[in-house]
Amino acid sequence: MATKTAKARQAEAKPVAVPYRPTPKEDRAIQALSHRRAAKPAAPRLTVTHTKGKPAQIASDHPDPITGGRLLMAALGTTSHAFAYGLLDQLVEAGSKGAKADQDGINFMLAVIAGLEPRDEIEAMLAAQMAAVHRATLTFARRLNHIENIPQQDSAERAFNKLARTFTAQMEALKRYRTGGEQKVTVQHVTVNEGGQAVVGNVSAAPGGGGGEPKGRTTPCTGP
Repeated sequence: MATKTAKARQAEAKPVAVPYRPTPKEDRAIQALSHRRAAKPAAPRLTVTHTKGKPAQIASDHPDPITGGRLLMAALGTTSHAFAYGLLDQLVEAGSKGAKADQDGINFMLAVIAGLEPRDEIEAMLAAQMAAVHRATLTFARRLNHIENIPQQDSAERAFNKLARTFTAQMEALKRYRTGGEQKVTVQHVTVNEGGQAVVGNVSAAPGGGGGEPKGRTTPCTGP
């Protein structure tokens, strides 16, 4: 009967690692993540293939190219192949560092656009701009942590502030576009004392600041 080697005996003596069990709080967070993933379509991914002496090849990371192309168009809120692939070319330029196409950077920008769920080409273009501005904002945030003199600090700080304000303005523009520029006001709770009136509608004071009647529909409130 053959004897076991020292290496085999050490392997048997080594304790088996116990799989990690999430805490109840972690488990709830994981379940919530699963629900969110199930309710929201996954962002399409792209692959970048670099061949020496040739331009980078950008393709859908999907087993079926036709299905991958359709999912890309759906994520960009368009039915136009020309728009989808034109915007994709721009994402390659904006999402890459230097002349070499960056697969991770491109997929990040595509994930940002898909996460905003654009409904048409305008929303897709605005979402692409938001992704580009965000990347640039964090680039200057990093530079602020590696400055060597005051002029560099001032330059990076100005660029960072402008980009941060631009991103906020883009968010407001997307919100206005999606709502048609309308503002909706929801009244959650109204308290009316006995003998008073609840005013429903636009309320404006009388000219000159007098105590005129409010303009709008009033609902009388009577006591019990």
